[in-house]
Amino acid sequence: MELSDWAENHARRLLSPLGRRWRHAEAVASQARDLATGLAPEDREVLVAAAYLHDIGYAPEVAVTGFHPLDGARHLRSLGHHRLAGLVAHHTGARHEARPRGLQEELAEFEDEASLVAVALAYCDLTTGPDGERMTPEQRLVDVAARYGDDSPVTRGLRTGWSELMDAVSQVETLLGQTPQRAAVQPR
Repeated sequence: MELSDWAENHARRLLSPLGRRWRHAEAVASQARDLATGLAPEDREVLVAAAYLHDIGYAPEVAVTGFHPLDGARHLRSLGHHRLAGLVAHHTGARHEARPRGLQEELAEFEDEASLVAVALAYCDLTTGPDGERMTPEQRLVDVAARYGDDSPVTRGLRTGWSELMDAVSQVETLLGQTPQRAAVQPR
């Protein structure tokens, strides 16, 4: 069984009861599958697997701290998937959300590989809405703020890491041959 097939099955089992969360993960993985063709062969399955698994920390049987990147990463590490654990732990600028939660040291248990795979995962997550719809990163930030509130660690983390996240988006758009169509300023 391919790694991405295992990841899909595992994520489906954990996230499908959560409805929207599973639709989001499926759409992130679909986008990742399309992007994966531009990666080294050894990274293609890893990207798709990480995309399916990036939000498993929301699953009630996995959630411990309430910080989904950390909870998902610890779960994956317990299953022996160390690289996936690092990608899930650090996806979409998670360290910026870890700080206000006081979980920086715990997150540092996992390697942040800062690779093209990690950049592509952030791109797929930032351009996929909660129901799996495509959206711009700016629309995604507005959506997150509307769902979690302006003062939540989730929203504050995205805003703090915005410049870095937009660099990741631009890097992937360049790889895809797309012209970025966004404002250069950070949304408030």
